[in-house]
Amino acid sequence: MIEKDGLTDGKARWAEFVIEAVIRVLGFSAIGFVTLIFVFLMRQGVPAFLEVRLDNLFGTRWYPTFDLFGMLPLILGSLLVTVTAIAIALPLGVAAAVFVREVAPNWMREALKPMIEVLAGIPSVVLGFFGMTLLAPFVRERLGAPTGLTAFTGALLLAYMALPTIISVAEDALDAVPKSYRDGARAMGATEWQTIWRVVVPAARSGIVTAVMLGLGRAIGETMAVMLVTGNAARLPLTIDSLFRPARTMTATVAAEMGEVAQGSVHYHVLFGIGLILFLLTFLINLTAAVTIFQKRRRGGLR
Repeated sequence: MIEKDGLTDGKARWAEFVIEAVIRVLGFSAIGFVTLIFVFLMRQGVPAFLEVRLDNLFGTRWYPTFDLFGMLPLILGSLLVTVTAIAIALPLGVAAAVFVREVAPNWMREALKPMIEVLAGIPSVVLGFFGMTLLAPFVRERLGAPTGLTAFTGALLLAYMALPTIISVAEDALDAVPKSYRDGARAMGATEWQTIWRVVVPAARSGIVTAVMLGLGRAIGETMAVMLVTGNAARLPLTIDSLFRPARTMTATVAAEMGEVAQGSVHYHVLFGIGLILFLLTFLINLTAAVTIFQKRRRGGLR
């Protein structure tokens, strides 16, 4: 009997060792894949900063046919579309998260949460086609824009695409607020709205900031949707009406031109340089979100 129990314990320990090893390998492989992608981008993108003068590389004109590789219109176009999208998605996403967590009854909450998750699974090319056929004509006719393919159209589409991420993460942050906060506010005579606005939302501030960061990372890396609806005009968005004129993002530039460029050419390396800048921006955004979550958990543990 003792020998049988020892054999069983040995099998259990061996199975536990195998499972831990597999989990460890998978964890390190994720880091390894990201590192390999970064090394590949560095290998192909760094030559752009050596082959092209910086005043040309960060100039205001993007005409690769004439050896003009000014990335400034692309960077500013990406920032314009992304920041406008987050400005639209943030209040809507937080309001939706507050409704789902604090206002909606249980049966409605259980129905809304899966529906929000389904929104994140719609392919971006489908949303881009929807934007071209319905959203762009609406912007042109109702807002008086010279064309419907504008930075604002892309921002509306990106706001819709960032909403599921913002709502889900913000709702989790609101759900993590202790019930004692709500009970204490009501015991002091606060109304339901005062409890939500002055107690629950401020207590979940770090989680909401994380939701915004993740939504920002989702928006700035989007390709197909913005390529279809922003007009792809590499112009500096410095005028007041730039939001209602065509723009071009970094992701759309890489997607549109990578298939036609000669491998190993200056244009080829510049496109990878754009990809390297995008990688670093997305990495910094996700790192900021991760640090925010870590600090929140640490403060919670100290309390």
